[in-house]
Amino acid sequence: MEAMVDFFKRKGVKRLIIFALIVLILFSVRSMMNLILLTFIFSFLMNGLVEFTIARVRLNRTLLVLLLYTTIVGMLTIGIAKYLPLISVEISQLIKQVANFSVQPHDNKVINFIESIISSGQITDYIENGFSFLLKSFTDISKMSVQVLISLLLSLFFLLEKPRLIEFTNKFKTSKIAPFHSEIEFFGKKFSQTFGRVIEAQFIIALINTFLTVIVLMILGFPQIIGLAFMTFFLGLIPVAGVLISLVPLTIIAFTIGGYLKVIYLFIAIMVIHAIEAYILNPKLMSSKTDLPVFYTFIVLIFSQNFFGVWGLIIGIPVFVFLLDVLGVTNKDGLE
Repeated sequence: MEAMVDFFKRKGVKRLIIFALIVLILFSVRSMMNLILLTFIFSFLMNGLVEFTIARVRLNRTLLVLLLYTTIVGMLTIGIAKYLPLISVEISQLIKQVANFSVQPHDNKVINFIESIISSGQITDYIENGFSFLLKSFTDISKMSVQVLISLLLSLFFLLEKPRLIEFTNKFKTSKIAPFHSEIEFFGKKFSQTFGRVIEAQFIIALINTFLTVIVLMILGFPQIIGLAFMTFFLGLIPVAGVLISLVPLTIIAFTIGGYLKVIYLFIAIMVIHAIEAYILNPKLMSSKTDLPVFYTFIVLIFSQNFFGVWGLIIGIPVFVFLLDVLGVTNKDGLE
């Protein structure tokens, strides 16, 4: 009996049990996973923006938080009211354009070969899931808007009361559940330092890539620029695979409007943008611990997409990096 008690008192065993309990709790509230993930992402990104601004502008923290949230909510409201119908129409047109290309016969053997690879591979599932997710989000805007609004409100309250929340939470260190609190604190720090930082980096990289891609598409004369911009941004949140997946509809549209020459121009531009991401953005925003082999990246994306759908494509790599960090399978430099 004493040996069993000593076994469960070991730090590693206790940490594993608490981690399993956390996973069980999250699984039991999986219907609220959208709300939980959106709240965490908004809180982490806005906290980073607040800290970045406070370091450069002398302004009251509460006033700054309110100003930032008012600006973002105002921009979202204007964007939804003005551009949502246009985005829905353009995404529908993009889906029809890609579908029409697939059903049309082509005399070129190269095009037929590429089409057979696309239609038979995992890429088709990713594209269909991504497009259907975007279309469903825009058509079911009422439910999505409520989730985004609640997440923004929760993240707003978190940032407004962050010092008080930290002070209140620290009281658990001397409570009867102090061992449980210490493990939660350990996992919380690991989660924010890995998952949060990787999500933040993916978000910034996706924004920059979208900006550069939209400029290229406008120069090349692509139609449905706003729809393509949203598609590029959401696919840009998927590490490595997002670039490859976005190339499929972009290549089809380029071939439709300008033939092989337009496709070559597109490939050159995407290669330049990808080089900027790989050699400038990634080293600045990501640590070497997130530089996974491509094989691991695709395996993680395939499994996470299978279990969590479109969310799995976005959070699969950050969650995997978090698990690696918890298991100690990381370099000693850590995230920058």
